[in-house]
Amino acid sequence: MTDETTLRSLLENVANGNVSPDAAVDKLKHLAYEPVGEFAKIDNHRALRTGFPEVIWSPGKTPDQIAQIMEVMRLRNPVVMATRIEGAVYAALQSRVRGLRYYESARICAITPPEIEPRYPGTIGIISAGTADLPVAEEAAVTAELSGFHVQRLWDVGVAGIHRLLNNRHVLTSASVLIVVAGMEGALPSVVAGLADCPVIAVPTSIGYGASFGGLAPLLTMLNSCAAGVGVVNIDNGFGAAILAGQILRTAEKLRLASSDS
Repeated sequence: MTDETTLRSLLENVANGNVSPDAAVDKLKHLAYEPVGEFAKIDNHRALRTGFPEVIWSPGKTPDQIAQIMEVMRLRNPVVMATRIEGAVYAALQSRVRGLRYYESARICAITPPEIEPRYPGTIGIISAGTADLPVAEEAAVTAELSGFHVQRLWDVGVAGIHRLLNNRHVLTSASVLIVVAGMEGALPSVVAGLADCPVIAVPTSIGYGASFGGLAPLLTMLNSCAAGVGVVNIDNGFGAAILAGQILRTAEKLRLASSDS
């Protein structure tokens, strides 16, 4: 009961007499939030407010807590996602959560339908500077795909071998939004933004030698980008970059629909 279409259908059925008020109250009583034991309160209303359901941040939670949260969320959401799941945690979850999928590189566990088709127009292009940046880049890619967006990946095209990027200009030109993931000195988003005509979201990673200070150096490089209009998320935050890219595409679609209706 977290999407507008389902809620509207329920209210119409009440108005038509097909669903009793008591049955509707039973369906709606956990709409705002729903407790799980004494350790969690699921924000069931988030998808109605923001367009995206709540996602489980796994570090700091036990496998049993994660499993209980996922089982409650699956009753109201077609896709349930938990981020930053290490292999040992996934192994503990397998016997507790039916139908659980594990995206190992992205460190994401999810309950999903058999097939996930893109629900929104546009393409999110995701570019990584190096192979070591792939966990963060894949977190962004899998999050975007599970949220209903078409994704195009381009890995290991950092500035140390810029010809690798230039030989794949089609990814830049075909994308509606670009997410660029880089560690070390973090220069790649500036290069990409100088070549692309769409929004660029920069993601610094904690990959690099000592003077990169765990991702602080690429973060500062991206914040000081000489290319105008680069947006920057926090260090290693592939999930946040994907949600921001999704919101950009959803807003564009809302504006297009509003324009066609006027």
